[in-house]
Amino acid sequence: MTVLKNDKKSPNVVWHESQVTRDMRESQNGHRGAVLWFTGLSGAGKSTLANAVEARLHAMGVHTFVIDGDNVRHGLCADLGFSDADRVENIRRVAEVAGLFVQAGILTLTAFISPFRADRTQARKLLGNAFVEIHCDTSLDVCESRDVKGLYKRARAGEITAFTGISSPYEPPEHAEIVVQTGSQTIAQCVDEIMQWLVAQGMIHTEGEV
Repeated sequence: MTVLKNDKKSPNVVWHESQVTRDMRESQNGHRGAVLWFTGLSGAGKSTLANAVEARLHAMGVHTFVIDGDNVRHGLCADLGFSDADRVENIRRVAEVAGLFVQAGILTLTAFISPFRADRTQARKLLGNAFVEIHCDTSLDVCESRDVKGLYKRARAGEITAFTGISSPYEPPEHAEIVVQTGSQTIAQCVDEIMQWLVAQGMIHTEGEV
C-alpha cells in the first residue's frame, strides 16, 4: 500500500508500522489481501455481483468483506452529498479504508459507481497491485429498464440532480483487469469468470483446495 501525500495532514502525524506484517497475516489467512473494485452504472449489478462473489469466496474459507456504496453513506460518508467534489472525497475515503483491509490480509470487495477515471486511478495508486478493477459493463438502457430503486425515473423527472448516466457522466474503465457483461450474462456466469481470474492470478487457491 502506498501512502499518498496529504498536504492537510498534521506534521505531527507519523505512520506507525505494525509488528505483525501484511505478509504474516496473508500467510495465516492462506490467501492474498486485495481489493476487487466493482464499478459501473447504477443498476449494473455491482452490489449483487460483489455479494455473490463474496459468498463463493466465503464458502472456500477466504477472509472477505464487502464495502457497499449505500452502506458507507449511512456512516463513514454520511456527511457527503453527490456533487463532483463529494463523489471524489467519497471514493478517497473508501480507498483508504479498503487499504486498511488489505493490510489485514482481507480480500475486500467494493461496490461503487465511482464514475470518474481519475478517482479510480487514485485508488489504484494508493492500493498498488492489490487493486483489481472490475467493470460491470451494462448499457444505460438495460440499467434504466431495471431501475429497482426508481432512481432513473426520478432523475428523468428532474427530482435527482447530478445523477450518473443522466445528468452526470460515467467514464468507463479503459484498462480494467476484468470486464463482466452483467447486462447479458447471469450472475453465476459473472461469478465464475471472476473466480477463474482470481485463481489464474494466484490470489486464491482452486475451489476445494486446502
